[in-house]
Amino acid sequence: MPPPCMFPSVLLTGLLALPCFTATRPALAQADAPWRQQPSFTMGVPVDEVGLTFHAADAHGLPINDLKLDELALLDNGKPPHRILDFYLLQDHPIRAAILIDTSSSMEPALKASRAIALEYARKILRQSTDQAIVLEFAYSARTVQEWTGSPSALAAAIAGVQAGRNNPVAGTAIFNTLYRVCTSEFGVAGPSTGGNFILLFSDGEDNAGQTTLENVVTACQHSNTAIYAFRAEPENSLFSTGPKTLAALAAQTGGRVFATSPMEAEIDRDLRTIEADLRNQYRLIYKPAEWRHDGAFHRIELKAPERVESITVRSGYYAPVR
Repeated sequence: MPPPCMFPSVLLTGLLALPCFTATRPALAQADAPWRQQPSFTMGVPVDEVGLTFHAADAHGLPINDLKLDELALLDNGKPPHRILDFYLLQDHPIRAAILIDTSSSMEPALKASRAIALEYARKILRQSTDQAIVLEFAYSARTVQEWTGSPSALAAAIAGVQAGRNNPVAGTAIFNTLYRVCTSEFGVAGPSTGGNFILLFSDGEDNAGQTTLENVVTACQHSNTAIYAFRAEPENSLFSTGPKTLAALAAQTGGRVFATSPMEAEIDRDLRTIEADLRNQYRLIYKPAEWRHDGAFHRIELKAPERVESITVRSGYYAPVR
């Protein structure tokens, strides 16, 4: 697995290091799929095709929803795709959110702030008529405190009841186990969605008890088309902590972002509105890579856009399936 990359916590998180929005753009191979608006629906792609979901924003952070295929340049492991199969806009589609709150001992000082931000999501962002959310608290083990629901009041009650120490039969935090479980047992069971799946993670990023790996989590997220958006709590020993690096890698490789946990209402509202803009204004691009082997290798994605695009939120790559 390639080393995870670090990105700014708000702008360009999930964007590959592409200082070349103004550079000459190579042409997409066989760019024969026109832009079109597509209603939200569930769709899988064959194993030899890649489905890429991304969000584009201008210098003011506002969504750009009129991109054309010939304005983009896509590279998969440094090569243009063999063929573009489809390209369309997903807008205002339903969102499925898994709210995961770390209740380990290192997170106790940040638990109140984590609950406050999660409550704001349930009350202000979730659309009762279309969206669904689930709430889990985790440390060494994980516990579902609210099953899938579209009720803001039910979610608020569950979030308010999250407590520290309930999932610590022994010391330790298993973030990777919890994320993997959610992607496979919750989002995976529901079937892959063209967009709108995301994990709202509250943690300092320290995994010291997991039995799976970051690579396995990323693969599971990609298979269920799930982005990780994390609110990062400051670790107790920030000098030696691997938590910030872990959260940055999870967000970058799944097409999410990392935000600093803040007690300020204006900052919380801004960050949650950024997440909503990302998820309700997305493009879906489906293509056949130039080289395809069932070897489990990591494919790095580079997606370049015209100068009017200030930032793109997109996963950094994917792992090829293994036969």
